[in-house]
Amino acid sequence: MTVVAPSLLLPHPRFDHLLDLSDEIGTFEHAEYVRPRRDHGYCTDDMARVLMVVVREPSPAPAVRGLGRTAMRFLVGAQGLGGKIRNRRDAQGRWRDRPGVEDCWGRSVAAFGTAANHSDDEWMRQMGMASFGHAVQQRSGHFHAMAFAGIGAAEVLQVNPQHDGARALLRDVVDAIGAPTRDPAWPWAAPRLSYANATVAEALLAAGHALHRPDVVAHGCALLGWLLERETVDGHLSPTPVGGSGPGDLAPGFDQQPIEAAAMADACARAEAITGDQKWGRGVDLAIGWFLGDNDVGAVMYDAETGGSYDGLHATGPNRNQGAESTIALVSTLQLAHRRLSATR
Repeated sequence: MTVVAPSLLLPHPRFDHLLDLSDEIGTFEHAEYVRPRRDHGYCTDDMARVLMVVVREPSPAPAVRGLGRTAMRFLVGAQGLGGKIRNRRDAQGRWRDRPGVEDCWGRSVAAFGTAANHSDDEWMRQMGMASFGHAVQQRSGHFHAMAFAGIGAAEVLQVNPQHDGARALLRDVVDAIGAPTRDPAWPWAAPRLSYANATVAEALLAAGHALHRPDVVAHGCALLGWLLERETVDGHLSPTPVGGSGPGDLAPGFDQQPIEAAAMADACARAEAITGDQKWGRGVDLAIGWFLGDNDVGAVMYDAETGGSYDGLHATGPNRNQGAESTIALVSTLQLAHRRLSATR
């Protein structure tokens, strides 16, 4: 396993490429190598991720602060009166879908709550809390969307522990994910792993901690521990591939996505913060190691010149396109790695 403790081995999170992918409307979703694919437009999923990494960045530069405000305006514009969220917007700024409660809703709830708790911009905090208040009226039938939303609800409760809407949402998140299964060989809440798997465990950890439910925290730890063991191969992270993975599937699988490494880092960082058990730091190390080349192919997954991340890892090497989702995943993981490094000094 690659341990990235020495600061000289650990790149700093950079927003250069995200800024290059962005204009006054938002951050373009896709790139052809490093150039934005303007014809593909923007998506709310990515703008929610952009907002989260901006407000988590200590002392962001003015251009990065501006990107955060652009992301907040985008998300507020995506939200309907009842709290549902649109996802697709073209390069001219026209919305291409109707408001719903799919993943874009859940990720927006996460971003609103994170901004309300962590932004040093009063306008951003107020907009985050107000928009969360609208979104929390809704529920999704997709348990991944509910897991994303649970992250935001837990953030809001750190600002306002009496927020009834956030507390009610977290209770529904726990119900949506479900109780522990009786099969220790396959404890997952679905017959296959799909995407953002570690976020499901993280949502249980966040909900259990906020609701003072040690049983839910224990469930989250058990799922995360099982997932981390399953996705660790020969001492490195081997994430669930884009096509998912079931009980009989063997690792490695391809292609692997940077968002899976980032989700694992987020979940393990939260587990370490909640439990105080430093063993969870291994998951953050494995995630950043995956970007630095400690993976199934031995390929570095970031571009040191642009600060961007490659879009996926195939058996033959990286997909060299540097889209928004992948670059945000790299920035997020580097933020966590540097936070852990600073805490040990």
